[in-house]
Order: sequence, then C-alpha cells, then structure tokens
Amino acid sequence: MKATNSKSPLYKNASAAAEKRVKDLLGRMTLDEKAAQMMCIWLEKGAKLVDADGNFDIAKAKAAFKKGHGLGQVGRPSDAGAAPATPWMGRTAKQMAELTNAIQKFFLESSRLGIPVMFHEECLHGHAALDGTSFPQPIGLGATFNPELVEALFTMTAHETRIRGAHHALTPVVDVARDPRWGRVEETYGEDPFLNTQLGIAAVRGFQGDASFKDKKRVIATLKHFAAHGQPESGQNCGPVNVSERVLRETFLHPFKDCLAKGGAISVMASYNEIDGVPSHASRWLLRDVLRKEWAFKGFVVSDYFAIWELSHRPDSHGHNVAKDKKEACRLAVEAGVNIEFPDPDCYLHLVELVKKGVLKEKQLDDLVAPMLFWKFQMGLFDDPYVDPAEAEGVVGCDAHRELALQAAAETITLLKNENGIVPLDLSNLKTIAVIGPNANRPLLGGYSGLPKHNVTVLDGIREKAGNRVKVLHAEGCKITVGGSWQQDEVIPSDPAEDRRQIAEAVKVAKKADVIVLAIGGNEQTSREAWSRTHMGDRTSLDLIGRQDELVSAMTSTGKPVIALIFNGRPLSINHVAQTVPAIFECWYLGQECGRAVAEVLFGDRNPGGKLPISIPRSVGQLPSFYNYKPSARRGFLWDDASPLYAFGFGLSYTSFAFQNVRLLKSRIGPNGSTQVLVDVTNAGKRAGSEVVQMYIRDSVSSVTRPVKELKGFKKVELLPGETRTVALDITPELLAFYDVNMKYAVEPGEFEIMVGNSSRDSDLLKTVLTVTKSSQARAS
Repeated sequence: MKATNSKSPLYKNASAAAEKRVKDLLGRMTLDEKAAQMMCIWLEKGAKLVDADGNFDIAKAKAAFKKGHGLGQVGRPSDAGAAPATPWMGRTAKQMAELTNAIQKFFLESSRLGIPVMFHEECLHGHAALDGTSFPQPIGLGATFNPELVEALFTMTAHETRIRGAHHALTPVVDVARDPRWGRVEETYGEDPFLNTQLGIAAVRGFQGDASFKDKKRVIATLKHFAAHGQPESGQNCGPVNVSERVLRETFLHPFKDCLAKGGAISVMASYNEIDGVPSHASRWLLRDVLRKEWAFKGFVVSDYFAIWELSHRPDSHGHNVAKDKKEACRLAVEAGVNIEFPDPDCYLHLVELVKKGVLKEKQLDDLVAPMLFWKFQMGLFDDPYVDPAEAEGVVGCDAHRELALQAAAETITLLKNENGIVPLDLSNLKTIAVIGPNANRPLLGGYSGLPKHNVTVLDGIREKAGNRVKVLHAEGCKITVGGSWQQDEVIPSDPAEDRRQIAEAVKVAKKADVIVLAIGGNEQTSREAWSRTHMGDRTSLDLIGRQDELVSAMTSTGKPVIALIFNGRPLSINHVAQTVPAIFECWYLGQECGRAVAEVLFGDRNPGGKLPISIPRSVGQLPSFYNYKPSARRGFLWDDASPLYAFGFGLSYTSFAFQNVRLLKSRIGPNGSTQVLVDVTNAGKRAGSEVVQMYIRDSVSSVTRPVKELKGFKKVELLPGETRTVALDITPELLAFYDVNMKYAVEPGEFEIMVGNSSRDSDLLKTVLTVTKSSQARAS
C-alpha cells in the first residue's frame, strides 16, 4: 500500500480521537512500516542504537534504520551498555531518561511518518534497573494478602519506570503455581486462583491507573504467561500442560479473565508452554477465540522472548516442531494473533515476504498493528514523548519509596512456629547475638532484579537495630552454591569439606551468644527461570541444598535458642528444621529492605502477619500439594502423611485471635442472589496485630466434582489487644458458579459449606451452610 499525501495529516492532530488517528495513520503506512511496528530491538541495541557505554549512537541508528520504516518497541533501555552478566549495571535514572529521549527523538524525526517507539521494561517486583526500588518477590507479596499494598507498590514502580522514559511493563505474573519444583514459583502470587486474581487486579491498577496516562506516571501492564504456565510437566519450565478445559478455565484462565475485565490490563504475553498439543504462540483458540472473541480483549499480545522461534526449534533450549522453520513460525504466530515479536527481529522479519507471496494478508497485519498504535496515541507518545532526566533522578529510589518497600517486606514475613514464645526477642535481655548461615550476609532479591540504591542484609539490619547495646557476631556456616548469582549459568555445588569446616567455625561463634539467628534456605540459582539447557532452575527435590541441615543440627546442639529465617523462591521441605528449631519465619525474598524488616519483626517493633500463599509440602513425593484438591485426591500414603508440612493461608502472630459467631446475612438465596458471611474476630492477646480473615466455599453436592474448599474471599484486619470486630465478606453468584457437566458456567442449587477462619486447615475454620434454591426468589432466614 502506498502512502497517501496530506498537508495536515489527521494522525498528527493531538485533539483528534485516538481511533480516528489510528485509522488515518494505517492508511498512510506502507507494508514495510506496518511490519516494523511488529518488531522490537533488545540484544541488538548495541549494534543498532547505542555505543559501548550505552549512550545513543546516531551513526549506528542512521545506518540500521536508513529506510525510515521505524520500529515498534525497544526492550530494556535500562540495561544499555551493561555486560550480559550484570544487566542491572546499565543506565542510572538520569542516563536512562536521556537515552530514551534521544532514541525517541531519532525515530520521530527520522522515520518517514514520525511514529514513536514504545520502551518496555521488566518490573516484577520493582523496576529491574540500576537504582530502582526493589520490594519482595510476588510470592512474598502473596503472603501479605493485601491488595491495597500491592496496588501502592506497583503505582510506585510505574512512576519510577515511566519517569525514566519507559511505557510498558512486562508484569504482573498471574500464573497459578501448582508445582513447587518449577523454578518460577517466586514470580507468582502462589497456588490459589482467587488470591492471584485479587493481587493481579491490584497490580494492574497500580501500573495503569485509569489508563488515561495523562500524568505520565503510569505504564501499560502485561499479564503473563498466557496460559497455564504454572503447572508444567515434571515441574520443568516451558513443559507441556496437560489439563482439562474445565480445570484450565477455572484455575489458570480465571486470573487473566478478571484482570482484563476488572483491572483493564492492556497487554498479554503468550506463554512458552503447550496446552493439549498446541503451543500458546500458535493457538488461535486461546489468543483469538477465548481472549479476543469471548473476552472482548482490545489490547495487544506480545510474544515471550524467542518463543515464536521455539514454534520451530531453538537448539539451546527446545522446540515445539509445529513449524518447519522461522518463516512458518511467523505465519502461525500471526494467524494466532501475536501482535509483536520480542525481543529482537527474528521470525517476523518474514512478514513482508509472506504478505507479498499471499501466505498472509495485509489486513491481518493491520489488525495486529492497530491496537499498538492506539496505545501509542493514548499514552501521548506522538504529542508529548519526552521525560525530564533531572526529575527522574529525584524520584527513583527516593526515601518515601524505600519506606513503602520496608512495609511490604515486614508484611511478607510469615511466622510458622514459635515454641514457648521465643520471639520476639527482647534486646534488653541479650548481650550477644550470633547471626549464622549462608543467607545471613548477602543480598536476597531473587530473579528479575535490578541494583537498588539500598540493599540491607539480615546481618546489617540486626546490627543496626542492636546498636551498641548488644554484640552481634557472624559466621557463614556453609554455602548453598558457589557464587549464587541469578545470571550465572553454571550452578556449582559447595564443597562438603569446606562446608563442614565452616560449620565447626560457626559452632565456636554460636557458643559465645545468647541466641542464634540462622538464615538459610535457597538462593537465586537454586530457584529461577530455566531459560536454556545451560541455565537451569527447576528441581527434583525440595530439601535444603548442601550441608544446611547439618548446620541446623550443629546450631541446635549448642543448647542455645535458635531462630530460623528461611529465604527462598519456592516452598522447601524443611522437615528437620520444623522438628528441631523452636522458632521459624518464612521470608521468601524480602527485597532491598530485607534486613530492616527482619530486625523490626525479630525484636517486636512489628508483629508478623504474613500467611502462606502456597502450601509447603513434606516432600516431593507428596506433590501436588495444593489445598484446593478434589475429594478423592488426598487419601493418604503408606508410612506418610498426606497433609502438607504447613498449609496454604497459615501464619502465626505474636498475639492470638479468636473467631466466633459465624453467620449468614441470608442463609437462603436464589441462583442469582447474594449474601454475606459475618464473623466476630477478637484480638485475644496483649499485642496489636493483623489477621487475615479467610472465607472458603464448597459445593456439597454437584454435577461435577468440586474442590474440597476454595478461597473465595479474604480481608486483612488490624486489631488492638482486646478489640473485637465484625468482619463481613460478600458471597455473590460469581463466587458460587462453576463449569457444570455441560460446561455451562452456572450456580447449581443446593447446599454450600461456607468456612471462615485464619488458614485453609479444617481445624482453623468455622462452618455454616448456605442454601441456594432453584427459584430466583428466596426469602431471608
């Protein structure tokens, strides 16, 4: 298609509606220009856009884009100039803002039609860039059960990202993690679809606000990975997902559907895996029938990195072999509805050729390019594309953001055991504390992290809190792996002899102390995205790696009180710890304020209120261990228990809470009716604290088997000592409905068990019965 001539093109009129501007611009674009909008530059930045130091290189840009066709996106300008092993050592806030301004200016002035680029960034738990504020991994945020906090965190992240010049965040991950062996558990909000949904919606609202983007403080959110990425075969990343359509819809698609309908997410990333033999990037059913037709999605779908290539075969990783080459992979992805290929021009380099040969139609490209242009207009990139580098420098990593990260870290910490009330510690009764363990004095951020301005280790935090009042000793005790960097491909086991030498040294140190704080668990190598055959992160065991159990035994054998802090990206089978250590905290990865949060909780300045967002199994042999299982699924094992070591929703406090008087506002409703469950919650202890009131529902008799319980509501409440509050949770048709025997989404009449308490364990729940009548008319009772 040839460009049309116009002295004053409509698409350049800032007051015109975005839809009209898109239509006008598309009508002027050549086939090459449309194809260019479906491509991105990331690894190729160094060859085409920036010099060795990461600064914009006008000569390279002119040579690479001399035809003036433009470009759709630039990936991660924050890592420009950084070495592959340290991508977080790229641009400062000011430097990145200057770089994005320069690149944007080039494309606006040098492309024929002046179409701006969009910049995308990783923002899993804060902007993954130099100086970006880093807060707990999503699995830790799941433990907070606090959507308002999650929204605030991602509002902060959006501001830090947008002010540096980026527009598009490749977050949130709303995968439901159903296999702890999978190395990407840390990126999710846990095993429950309802919790994932509520926190996912909160994250989207934080990123996008009202999606007007007028204040230049918000970015586009990307839901990933669509779909069912969280239960891969054998727990291996990218593995096939073999589930029924009913399970797919109720468990894995549910968070995506609600995050689109209620959160308004603009972008979706297709997943690496296959479902029922069809890879997501080639699935017309998933990306067109369900996403666009059934759910009326109007945004755009991005490919996961290199995933279109993997429809054929990618030697260093894997291939689905549904395409014989990259050209055929290009066709399949376009037909499925993937709007843009990440991270670099690859398979979509064949777009123009395939249209010219009649394999694809130009109209197919129009349909995929239009929504991406729409959001470039809507974000003001054609009219006001630049950012203020000085302002970026003042906002990114500021003190207010640091305090929000501290709050999130403190709310993440989950108390699993507190024998004889050993915690909180009283500094006035201590002379010496031994801080021991491989995670005691190292940064603990997890994957997809940048390099924040502040990064407080456990040892740093305890020393700062103790001040001159208490002597703080330290010993590493043993290693988990050698090095331990997320980026380091090879995972080198620690040396047993050296570990045992370190354990002996740690015992000498521990014997001098009044109490031992033991920081153990995993590290950023032992649970991470397995992105290639040489960069693994999935495991066949959930036991503590190396000599850590030996270190635990050595510490407990000193006779000193021991407090264990578990840091990890996935649940670990800490049976020995649970049996021998009197106080245990599950910490996940707490972000940059790790040490401060640990110290404030450890010494009682804050009362822990975290709840497990995923079950902790006793062993790999128990898997799957998720709580919302079917009635026939947990009958028991020979010589072993079928219950998890610690259950979903479980978490203790320094105070105690009593639940009483569970009742329904209406105990009989029609299929379209709603009611509320009410419960009186009392802080029966002597400290102020938070409790998460959890509501689970079970359909007692149904046309298809239903889980024994499903989380369908929760509310986090703060209570003073002796305070009682009545908590009300809504029960709507949406929370009672499921896909029946005819795959119709409906509420079936009958009795529903309504369970309310502070964990998913039966012993922690009070029950009442709701009756749903056949008639839509039901009187209150």
